[in-house]
Amino acid sequence: MLVNPHGSDELKPLLASPRQQSFASDIIMSSRELSDLLMLGMGAYTPLDGFMSEADWRGVCDDMRMRDGLFWPIPITLSASKETVESLKLGEEVGLVDENGRLYGSITVTEIYEINKSAECMAVFGTKDPDHPGVAKVLDQGPFNVAGPVKVFDEGDYPQKYAGLYMRPEQTRSLFREKGWNSVAAFQTRNPMHRSHEHLAKIAIEICDGLLIHQVLGALKPGDIPATVRVDAIDALVKNYFVAGTTIQAGYPIEMRYAGPREALLHALFRQNFGCSHLVVGRDHAGVGSYYGPFDAHKIFDDIPKGSLETLPLKIDIAFYSYKCGGMATGRTCPSDESERLNISGTRLREMFSKREEVPAEFSRPEVVAVLQKYYDSLSH
Repeated sequence: MLVNPHGSDELKPLLASPRQQSFASDIIMSSRELSDLLMLGMGAYTPLDGFMSEADWRGVCDDMRMRDGLFWPIPITLSASKETVESLKLGEEVGLVDENGRLYGSITVTEIYEINKSAECMAVFGTKDPDHPGVAKVLDQGPFNVAGPVKVFDEGDYPQKYAGLYMRPEQTRSLFREKGWNSVAAFQTRNPMHRSHEHLAKIAIEICDGLLIHQVLGALKPGDIPATVRVDAIDALVKNYFVAGTTIQAGYPIEMRYAGPREALLHALFRQNFGCSHLVVGRDHAGVGSYYGPFDAHKIFDDIPKGSLETLPLKIDIAFYSYKCGGMATGRTCPSDESERLNISGTRLREMFSKREEVPAEFSRPEVVAVLQKYYDSLSH
């Protein structure tokens, strides 16, 4: 039996039939809010029915609990400017559009409230530093939140652009059942998979019936590898180095918040909705820069009340190639020191591709290197 959806006996997707007519009023969403709307639409944020009320927002920030006691680690909110909220009426259904005016859904306004951005940033990100990309997003949003149930009319270009990869929770659950998988580990990735990622993924396959390689399809940081390139690189890795039938690759439309420990909890929560019993939590999961300790995302799972989530963390140390041990290892399995390990930073790796330097086979499989080299070569033309 697969894990239950979070806080519910069944998934609650919020997709509705496409609407042809416009609304009297619209709210322009940020890219993060749009990604949250799409997650609500596909049922990934079950059991939420829309954007959070003030009581839910406060509870999530302060105690990671909504008003009804449901565990939830990060606010799912819709912001608006003073000018926008002055045009809204409680009970009114208004359109939800992107910055280009494309209609994605609607919200029935049940509440409008002012927020304390500083308090939210400290609660969610542990910092108010505007250089933190997640903090910057919060500081840039309007001073008010608009709450209410939503309908989603349009999933954007994702289903067409990522045909066969873009999967809703009901689809991944159906695939797991077809394969007879009861335990499934999710491997979160926004990067191509090198040998360290491969090592972590294979540890998960040893423990569970199967592995969901789950790609971030939403907006990323400048310099990150596009999703289509990542897909080709991962396909090459899986085809050549994984046992057939042990993995499924899928994608979902979230935008990273880089909230470290709290985001690791959110990743586990919505993976529960996708049907995953476990989440691979590596070093500095969902982190950025030096804002979080390397194992803060491991520790936070021990700090939440028992029963908050059905999906459990697979806490795995950073993986590396060890010349001392003669293979892939982690800090828990190999006593080598830094001088005996192969470490290549993302910046150094990009430099190697741009200069067409040879990437060591101990770091990345040659089939993956070929895909990435082709991409970097295209940037220079």
